[in-house]
Amino acid sequence: MSEYQRMISGQLYSAAKIEKEYNPQTSRALAQKINQTSLLEQEKIIALEKQLFGSTGKSIYVNPPLQVDYGFNTHIGENFYANVDCIFLDVAPITIGDDVMFGPRVSLITPLHPIDADVRARGLEYAKPITIGNRVWLGAGVIVNPGVTIGEGTIVGSGAVVTKDLPAYVIAVGNPARVLREISEEDKHYWEKQESDYHETKKAD
Repeated sequence: MSEYQRMISGQLYSAAKIEKEYNPQTSRALAQKINQTSLLEQEKIIALEKQLFGSTGKSIYVNPPLQVDYGFNTHIGENFYANVDCIFLDVAPITIGDDVMFGPRVSLITPLHPIDADVRARGLEYAKPITIGNRVWLGAGVIVNPGVTIGEGTIVGSGAVVTKDLPAYVIAVGNPARVLREISEEDKHYWEKQESDYHETKKAD
């Protein structure tokens, strides 16, 4: 098994021995190019981002600057938006669903290092995948740790550190992140009424 295959399957591997065809420097250089592109050239930025990530939906915008480890190990669904300074450390696969939003400085971190200091010092590491469900919203500064899955429709509050899986349709906050409450039918009715009022106001304008 190649070092790259060991890496993406969660086994111990040596980053120094990753095969040349999987060298992350090309992706990191592409991220650097995105970060140096004028924000007025949004279409160019989007085209480069679609080249950077392993797969994306038609509608995607990650507001530069952004950072990646491999880039091509991140797969993104339709209608994705991320604000500035987001980090995708995709040593293991990162999977992001449809209609997902990230606030600024969200970090998805898949790499891990051995607890034993001697093994760690000899350069072996491993990683666990991250999965973000459809219609998730991660607030500013959220950190998602290795191996975490976040369920559909869930909201994670600013500054939270997600160390364990979160179920669908909850609001989670804190460090470590904990479920604050479920997202209810009352929430849905309230916000649909706010949306309806907005459209009525726009008609009046």
